[in-house]
Amino acid sequence: MKKEMLEGLSPEEKKELLATLQNEANEEKNNRRQAYEELREKFAQDVQARLNDVVTAVTEFREWLENESRAFRDVMAEYGQLRSESQGGFTMTVGDFRMTVAANNVKGFDERADMAAERLVDYLKRYVQQTEKGTDDPMYQLAMTLLERNKSGDLDYKSISKLYDLETRFDAEYAEIMQLFKESNVIQRNAQNFYFHRRDDVGVWRKVEPSFCRM
Repeated sequence: MKKEMLEGLSPEEKKELLATLQNEANEEKNNRRQAYEELREKFAQDVQARLNDVVTAVTEFREWLENESRAFRDVMAEYGQLRSESQGGFTMTVGDFRMTVAANNVKGFDERADMAAERLVDYLKRYVQQTEKGTDDPMYQLAMTLLERNKSGDLDYKSISKLYDLETRFDAEYAEIMQLFKESNVIQRNAQNFYFHRRDDVGVWRKVEPSFCRM
């Protein structure tokens, strides 16, 4: 608005004009915020919908691949191409495509490990009471760290195995607890991992990883 037009307005009119301009500015700001929030929600919904499709497709592919590779392995075993001690892994190369199925036994613990862990915690509490360093004792801190559980609440097999190496640092009671851990060790399941490779134009095998972060 031109300066000379403002000069012709009364104080009340200027006040009313200012209020009108402020209302228009606030309305524009609200409209921009509403437009942004609508765009934000639409974008998130689109991402989620496509993500769900991808997760479903990958899950179905994994299940299909596990079943088909297991069936093909049975054919290979019957045909005589698998060693008798094989855990179920094999590599198949056809043309420029190679697939490796790596199977391994996953070790874990039964309920006796929980008993051993509880006994070890009590043992370590009594141990620190007899040392000058108390809970600052490195052996105590190391043992307690190795007893930490993963997100699923399970003891880690490799960590517990490291506790066995500490037997010479403690007494017969500690060794007895370690024996209980060893007795609780069981093979829980057979895990399968799949690896894919494709040979490029110069004959080099390149790893194909169906991972979103590696594409």
